Amino acid sequence: MDLDTWLIYLLAAIGLSLSPGPNGLLALTHGALHGRRKALYTIIGGAFGFIAVVALSMFGIGALLKTSLMWLTVMKWVGGAYLVWLGIQVWWSPPIGIEIRGSAQPRAGWSLFQQGALSALTNPKGLLFFTAFLPQFIDPGRSLFIQFVIMAGTFAAIEIATEVFIASMAHRISPWLLRVGRRFNHACGGVFITIGVALPLRS
Repeated sequence: MDLDTWLIYLLAAIGLSLSPGPNGLLALTHGALHGRRKALYTIIGGAFGFIAVVALSMFGIGALLKTSLMWLTVMKWVGGAYLVWLGIQVWWSPPIGIEIRGSAQPRAGWSLFQQGALSALTNPKGLLFFTAFLPQFIDPGRSLFIQFVIMAGTFAAIEIATEVFIASMAHRISPWLLRVGRRFNHACGGVFITIGVALPLRS
């Protein structure tokens, strides 16, 4: 990949990472509930999920889903159902704040990693986006695998940096989150549920 092409891809990837999405919201929520260190599991899981999505898009599965109404519909409903389930979990979480962390139900790092990965993997809109987005930067005369490593690595690094910042901010505003209590959980959970319901119904 030429340097000029990579720089354009870098700018586009930064813009995508800064756009609101389920994984950013999940990093914010887990950063507030469990702190930045535990939220890193969620963030790394999301990065692995996005790498898998980029791989599927670059190696042709995304094109299959885009042309198959049946599989696209299945992916939409699976992704939507998972987001609704995630939203319900967040909705019923205890009020957020430093004071509750000692008594809050502990979460294993692997569980947080899985949530981050599944949030990225079960969003069919992300797969379709990368299927349409990545071909603009692919050079058919060069190794597809090397280009995959560069593109996936670049996006994963940007996504991790963005979500670490989000989780860190959530951790610092923990006293404010404690004051708003369950209203913050309801707002975040409601966003997840709304996305999950709207995703399968979107044409």
